[in-house]
Amino acid sequence: MYTFIISIILLVIGYLTYGKYIEKMFGVKDNRATPAYVNQDGVDYLPMSTNKNSLIQLLNIAGVGPIFGPIMGALYGPVAFLWIVLGSIFAGAVHDYLTGMISIRNRGAHLPELAGKFLGKVMKHVVNAFAILLLVLVGTVFVTSPASLLHNLMDGRVSLTVITIAIFGYYILATLLPIDKIIGRFYPIFGAMLLVASVGVGVMLIIQQAPIPELSFANMHPDNMPIFPMLFLTITCGALSGFHATQTPIISRTTQHERQGRKIFYGMMIAEGLIAMIWAAAAMSLFDGPIGLNELLSSGGTGLVVSEVAVATLGAVFGTIAVLGVIVLPITSGDTAFRSARMIIADYINLSQLSMKKRLAIAIPLFVVSIALTQIDFNILWRYFSWANQVTAAIALFVSAMYLYIGRKNYWVALIPGAFILYTTTVYILNAEIGFRLPINISYIVGAVISAVLVQVFFSAAKKARAVDLPLDVDISDYQKAA
Repeated sequence: MYTFIISIILLVIGYLTYGKYIEKMFGVKDNRATPAYVNQDGVDYLPMSTNKNSLIQLLNIAGVGPIFGPIMGALYGPVAFLWIVLGSIFAGAVHDYLTGMISIRNRGAHLPELAGKFLGKVMKHVVNAFAILLLVLVGTVFVTSPASLLHNLMDGRVSLTVITIAIFGYYILATLLPIDKIIGRFYPIFGAMLLVASVGVGVMLIIQQAPIPELSFANMHPDNMPIFPMLFLTITCGALSGFHATQTPIISRTTQHERQGRKIFYGMMIAEGLIAMIWAAAAMSLFDGPIGLNELLSSGGTGLVVSEVAVATLGAVFGTIAVLGVIVLPITSGDTAFRSARMIIADYINLSQLSMKKRLAIAIPLFVVSIALTQIDFNILWRYFSWANQVTAAIALFVSAMYLYIGRKNYWVALIPGAFILYTTTVYILNAEIGFRLPINISYIVGAVISAVLVQVFFSAAKKARAVDLPLDVDISDYQKAA
C-alpha cells in the first residue's frame, strides 16, 4: 500500500517540478499566435478552452491502454509501478509535451511532417507509413474491444455485429464533422466519467485496505516472461506511448496559448499515469497475486478483470457505471485515431479538408481497410500495435531531441528516453516470434549495437542541421499567409 500511495504522490510532484522545468527549458512564447487562431478553418483549426482541450487530450491518448496495459503488466508484479512512475514523468509526459509544443510552433504539423523537417525527407515517408499503420490498427482494435465489452455487459442480447456497426457509424461522424460538433461537446463529459471512475476505484482500494504489494524487482510473471523488454511494450499508455504523438497535433490546432501546453500535454500524461497506477494496483491486489490474475485473464480476458475490479471496489451499480466509463475510453481514442489518420494523409498529399467531399475521399478507404482488419484476431493485432507504437515513440522523441539540439537546449531530456525505447523495441523485434526469433541474450547485444549506431547517426545529422541553422519554428509571416 505504501508503494502505491508514494507512487501517486511522486506523479503529482513530477508534474509540479519536472513538468515546470521542461516548460521553462522549452521556452514558452505566450504572445505568439497559435494555429487555432491563425489557421482557423472551422473544421480542425479552432480555439477551445484549456479545460476542454485537457479532457479531450486525456481521452484521445487514453484508449484502453492505461487500463488494459497495466492489468497485463501487473502480472510482472510491483516492478510495474516503477515503470509507470518513471516512464510517465521522464518519458511519456516529455514526449507528449514536446510533440505538442513543436507542433504548435509548426502550424499544427503532425509527426510525419515534423520528422521530414528535422530528420530528413526520407523519414517523412517512413513515419507517414508508420503513423497510418499505427492509427488504423488503433482504430480497429478500439472497435473490437469496446464492442466485446458492450456485448458482454448486455449479456449478448444485442449481437456483436450490430454493436460493431454502430461504433463504426459513430467513428465516421467523429472523423468527418468539425471537431467542436461531437468531440468538443461530449469529450469533457466522458473525461469526467473516466476520472471519477478511476479515482473511485483508487480511493476504495485504500479504504478497503487492499493488499497492494510493496516495491520489488522480482519477476512474478506466471509464464516467466522477461521484464525487459516485455514490460515496456506491455505498459505503453500509462508510461510512454507513440500513439500520443499522433494525437497531440489534434489539440495543438485548438490550443489558445502556449502557456496552456503544460497542463494539456504534460499534465494529461501524468493523469494517465495515475489511472494506470490505480488499475495496476487493483489487478495486483484483488485476485490473489499474479497466478490468480493470470487465470482470470485466461478465462475472460482483460474485460472480465475490469468488470471484477469495478464491482469489487464500487459495488454492482457504480461498478457498472465504471465499466461504461472504460468502454468509452477506446471509443474516444478510436474516433480520434481515424480523425488523425485523415489529417495526416491530407497534410501528406496537400489536400484541403474544408470540403466534406475531400474528407470523405480520405476517410472511406481508411474505414474499408479497418473493417477488413476486424476479421483478424485481436491478440495478433495488439502484438503489431505494441511494437509499432513504441517505434513511433522513439521517432517522436528523436524529433524532439533534434529540435532541442538545434535550438541549443537540453536535448538529453528527449534523447535519453528516446534511445532507451529504441533499444527496448529493437530487442523485442529481434527476439519476438513475429520478429527475427533470435535468442534473448544475442538480441540484447545486437540491439545495443543497432541502437548505438542510430544514436551516432542522430548526432551526425544534428550537427549538420545546427550548422546550416535549420529554422525551428514556422515564421509568423508564413502563418499569416497560410491563414
